[in-house]
Amino acid sequence: MNATNRSEQQVEATEADSNLTAVSEVEEGIREFVRNDIAYLRRPTVASPETAPTDPQAEATVNNVNSLIQRVAGTSLAEIEKLISELESLRDLLHAEGQRVQREISGYAQLSQAAMKSTRMIADNVAQWKRAADGLRNS
Repeated sequence: MNATNRSEQQVEATEADSNLTAVSEVEEGIREFVRNDIAYLRRPTVASPETAPTDPQAEATVNNVNSLIQRVAGTSLAEIEKLISELESLRDLLHAEGQRVQREISGYAQLSQAAMKSTRMIADNVAQWKRAADGLRNS
């Protein structure tokens, strides 16, 4: 059992490391994109859009950032879907347990009522016997 827990912890740590790496890559890509965007804004304006040079590095950075964001978002969405599935399973379990507890309480209430009726009957019978015994002693 401990080996299973350690294995699961190692998998979780590996996933956390890969997620942290992906987040760092996204942050770096965003920084690079912002640097390129600011550098582009600082350049002198070009007379016409047709003569504006396209920066292949900026496009590559944008594509890289987009792919990193999609990868990180995909991992997060998968984790959210897994969590939703687990929560639905827990809801179903709690619902089933709630119904079981209600059945147990109902059974206990019926048993308690039957015990009270039996106790009353026994007490009434004992009282009758006592009266009968007292009547025999007095006669």
